[in-house]
Amino acid sequence: MKEKIGSIFKEQFGSAAQWIVRSPGRVNIIGEHTDYNKGFVLPAAIDKNAWLALSLRDDDRIHLYAADLKDSYGGSLSDLKPIEPMNWPNYILGVIAQFQKRNVVIKGLNAVLLSEVPIGAGLSSSAAIECATAYAINLMNNAGIERIELVKMAQKAEHEYAGVMCGIMDQFASMMGKADHAIRLDCDSLAYDYVPLKLDGVKIVLLNTNVKHSLASSEYNTRRQECERAVALIQEKYKHVSSLRDATVAMLDECVKAKDAVAYKRGRFIVEEIARLHEACKNLQNGDINALGKNMFATHDGLSKAYEVSCPELDWLVDAVRNNPAVLGSRMMGGGFGGCTINLVKEEAVEDLIKELSPAYEAAMNLKLTSYVAEIAAGTEETGEGMGR
Repeated sequence: MKEKIGSIFKEQFGSAAQWIVRSPGRVNIIGEHTDYNKGFVLPAAIDKNAWLALSLRDDDRIHLYAADLKDSYGGSLSDLKPIEPMNWPNYILGVIAQFQKRNVVIKGLNAVLLSEVPIGAGLSSSAAIECATAYAINLMNNAGIERIELVKMAQKAEHEYAGVMCGIMDQFASMMGKADHAIRLDCDSLAYDYVPLKLDGVKIVLLNTNVKHSLASSEYNTRRQECERAVALIQEKYKHVSSLRDATVAMLDECVKAKDAVAYKRGRFIVEEIARLHEACKNLQNGDINALGKNMFATHDGLSKAYEVSCPELDWLVDAVRNNPAVLGSRMMGGGFGGCTINLVKEEAVEDLIKELSPAYEAAMNLKLTSYVAEIAAGTEETGEGMGR
């Protein structure tokens, strides 16, 4: 990919790129909907990357080319604003705007974007682009900004230029990923540690439902409100509880169960999911992938039945592998109502599993099944100097 993007850059701009940066997509092993409840998540960077080849200009112009889309953008640093309607340049422009807000003096640039992260599969293609941009701009302009701050800038870019009020997990995983490790991230304090993710003989297989139900955004907001109701009821007695991260099942039983059955059900899932994440980290530290897989199945069942953010397509895919001895764990991944399941599959069985599931899923759901096999990879990095420096 480095050679390919370098070649495209030279075709577009007539000279070699000075810098080539890659930033990965991510999976989340376990810990879903816990981020906005100030809990923990367990993401890992994967070997599907957004690539940027860049060179500085002598003026304040910005020239961007998306090789996958064969689409160009031209603008200037002095007139930076989001494109309407929302389009791919906003992921790059939004990050540049964050440097301007910090009064970093930056120069114009030429850039080519080439991405291996599938769009719409829940692997955080936008965060990969934002982190690649933040890392590259920091490098090119000798800004000296630490990685954690670059993560926050990438998240702000998504909020302000893409209009998506995302949590910080996606950008954090992309920027801070480590090969053969997941990241246990505290979504309240941003404290983190690396947990070994040794999958000897086991592959991460992502099965994309290729569906996105219209419920996703409205129900996401509703779930947040339901969790907030549970917290408010607990706070009537336990003043120190500021989020479900501080709550226990006993508190929910005492303060919420009789007053709001829905808030109780949602809150209990979150409390149990945070506990399940910590147990999953112990599974990984002990090298017990079978136990991790059981926790993943339990998470899916909770997301489907208690949190009610699954859909028939996701449930079908998990149920189809539940009793397969070659599949150690499976669950829906992401906000819900579509996207991918993440599966732990014995390496020798991956090809046969995909061959078996694809026609069965299409027959059952009248949709194509797309699959990706992912390796756990390092986070954002320069891939060695471009040829123009």
